[in-house]
Amino acid sequence: MELQQVFDKMVEILKPFVKDPAALANADKDTHLIDDLKVNSARMVDIIIESEDAFEVEIDDDEADSIETIGDAVRVIMGKMDPIANPS
Repeated sequence: MELQQVFDKMVEILKPFVKDPAALANADKDTHLIDDLKVNSARMVDIIIESEDAFEVEIDDDEADSIETIGDAVRVIMGKMDPIANPS
């Protein structure tokens, strides 16, 4: 799966958890999940679970803690999908 495909799918996963659709519509890799999209910590857990299911990967606690932006999420997922091509 290509980087842009992972980003687009991540945005789709985020939709139900973001109260302001305009903020998500203008999102890029540097968009902060908590500060910009107002996702709370409980919802972050749900987003991690949804991401694991959607991408068929397992994200450990340390990796989950490192996810602050959409780009961070994409980086972790890409690394899980092809760890040789995308070292962390």
